[in-house]
This record gives sequence, C-alpha cells and structure tokens, in this order.
Amino acid sequence: MLATARLQLQHLPAHLTRATWPGQLTILEEALSHLDALDSRWQETRAQLPEGTGPGSAAYVDVLDEHYAECWSYLDDWACHGRVVLDIQAAARRAPSRPKGPQIPALTSRRSGHGARGR
Repeated sequence: MLATARLQLQHLPAHLTRATWPGQLTILEEALSHLDALDSRWQETRAQLPEGTGPGSAAYVDVLDEHYAECWSYLDDWACHGRVVLDIQAAARRAPSRPKGPQIPALTSRRSGHGARGR
C-alpha cells in the first residue's frame, strides 16, 4: 500500500500533489518498520513466558501493556498521517490517464501508387 502510494506520487502532476505527502509517507514507512520490529519482539517475549502464563494472567498483562506502550507513538503516526495514502489514490484517479505505450503518429505517404518510386 505504501509502495503503491509512493509510486503513484512519483507519477502525479505537481498541481495534484501536496508538498507534505512525501514526508508523510516517510513517517508511515518508518512507523510500519518500527511496528514490525516490535511485533517480532512481542512474539519472542510471548514465547518465552513461563508455562501457564497466558492471556489474562498478571505476568501476561504486564508484558502486553509494555508492548502496547511501545507501539502507541507509531500507531499515532498512522492515525495522524495514514489519510495521505487515500489522498494520493484520489489524486491518481483525478490525474489524466497516460497511454499504455508510446504514441506513434499515423504515417501518411507523400507518394501515391507504385509509379512514384524513385523520383
């Protein structure tokens, strides 16, 4: 989704974009990277909990609260800037469509018939 938005932004005419969009995409990309790392760390932490320490237990709730606390700022980045993905998509839909291949002009001959060869 972010890669698509970044690609769309590169191809949009300047009059359809906002100067803040590239920076907002960067914030979202960095937040997602941090959230991925925190999720991996959470999976490891959860796997290392003692036997019988599952959802609802005090130890589980404590480490889960800590995990959530580490995630909040990155989730807030998404709450504040996530709309940019939709804004870029909307701008891409408003942009004039581009031809799929190069436009080749129709060829017209200056000569008519075979008798005009060699002149």
